[in-house]
Amino acid sequence: MEALERITPHVWQLRFPVGHVYLVALPDGGFAAVDTGLPGSAPAILDALAALGGRPESLRQIVLTHCHMDHMGSAADLVAATGARVLAGALDAPYISGTLPEPPADLPPGERALHERALAGIAADGVPPLRHTEVDRPLHDGDTLDDWPEPVRVLHVPGHTPGAIALHLPESRLLFPGDAIAADPTGTRALFGPFNVDRATALASFRRLAALDDLDTVCVSHGTPIRCGARAVLAAATPERDWR
Repeated sequence: MEALERITPHVWQLRFPVGHVYLVALPDGGFAAVDTGLPGSAPAILDALAALGGRPESLRQIVLTHCHMDHMGSAADLVAATGARVLAGALDAPYISGTLPEPPADLPPGERALHERALAGIAADGVPPLRHTEVDRPLHDGDTLDDWPEPVRVLHVPGHTPGAIALHLPESRLLFPGDAIAADPTGTRALFGPFNVDRATALASFRRLAALDDLDTVCVSHGTPIRCGARAVLAAATPERDWR
């Protein structure tokens, strides 16, 4: 099983080489998953759920921060195994369901080689083909998830994809930013997420998240979670220069 690390009393990170997954304990004894990793990740996610005392049917919901395959890749398999409901940003729902083709990233020169290496690594690992899945609840900016241990604010943070979302837990001072924010391997430097469909809009979304006052922990999907002084780490970030 991939490494499972407790982040808060209710949140665990399941680390993958590409695209980490977070499991959240719900008050009814079930669990939510934030993202699902690449295709083929479902067995490891179900093993992690079992390690936390959950059965497959304990996975009540899957929240997808956006439509890229390292985030939605195993959603269809998990839905089939667990019956979980899928929640995602409304504007990304057609890409997740497969009714529209995913919009391509607008890659500046500094990101092209990085993108090629990422795709080559996925191909070399023999990742299964992507399966699409329906979105049961489209999410919008300002929506609230009320069945978590505390109210969760949904923030629409477009730019990486049109319908990318972040989840903000003010009471826990915790953020799931999707790919709007990444981090270095030490979790001490915040990075601007690459491979955006609209870099200028993505930069505005980064700044919106960096301006949140009630924030200590950032549960990034790429890199190591920022677990100490997230506000200062984000304030010191230089997203305009990352990946250029």
